[in-house]
Amino acid sequence: MELRHLRYFIAVAETGSLTVAAERRLHTSQPSLSRQIRDLEEEVGAELFNRGARGVELTAAGKAFLDHARLALTQVDAGIEAARRAVQPAKQVFALGFLTGQEMTWLPRAMQVLRDELPSIDVTVSSDYSPDLADALARGRLDLAFLRAEPGFDLDYRVVSREKLIALMPSDHPLTERTAIRPGDFVGEPFIMASNKAKVLHEVIDRYLQQSGVNITPEQGVDNLAMAMSLVSSTRGLALMPEYANNLLPWSVVSRPLEGEAPTIDLVIGYSRSNTSAILKLFLSRADELVMRATA
Repeated sequence: MELRHLRYFIAVAETGSLTVAAERRLHTSQPSLSRQIRDLEEEVGAELFNRGARGVELTAAGKAFLDHARLALTQVDAGIEAARRAVQPAKQVFALGFLTGQEMTWLPRAMQVLRDELPSIDVTVSSDYSPDLADALARGRLDLAFLRAEPGFDLDYRVVSREKLIALMPSDHPLTERTAIRPGDFVGEPFIMASNKAKVLHEVIDRYLQQSGVNITPEQGVDNLAMAMSLVSSTRGLALMPEYANNLLPWSVVSRPLEGEAPTIDLVIGYSRSNTSAILKLFLSRADELVMRATA
């Protein structure tokens, strides 16, 4: 069994189609991909897919094999990254990641924690979706990230802040006259819901609406804050987003707090416990200092 067999298997499992996986993910021919999958099934000793006219579906054996295949590739990628870092010049690199928009608040604070080490290290900074940051941490491409506590990753998390959710609306919406928004105010309004890559936020919003006894069918689903603000403005819809959105609002969108006890969502620092970086160890030793600055 070779690594390419695992990559091919995962691509087919995620797309549900040999043709789509071959053409769009793997850039190979469909017959060649089919042969590779059959070779893998022969070595495993079980059929991994049920083939049908509408595509392929994982068998029970395939579902059991999928998580292990993903873990194996993740560990290989992490090993490759560790090896590459081992041959880098003496000056260490510390890779920081941020949930897009959070770098405005947390990058200066993180750099303050690292201030004494900056002459001897290179700090790289990137921003991305929270699940992609978690994946980069697991694969060793990032040392530390400010993100949501994403499930399904072998990472450690420490909470650095709990953000209240706020209501976003067009700047000329009638609800702007309110000082606070009630859950019932969302009924009958176009509602823009976090979805897909914003799974953690989606669950917080969904739980809040359920506990408030509000049943809403979202008209749009968004992966990120920029898309949410754009749809609020263009569709005259309402959305629930973390309060850091206040730092990024365009003139066409305003926010209002929620009445009563607003739901919160955790912002955490995440890292892999297998990461042996001395700079990461130093940063974590000063994590309390980081949180104290945030609450000061």
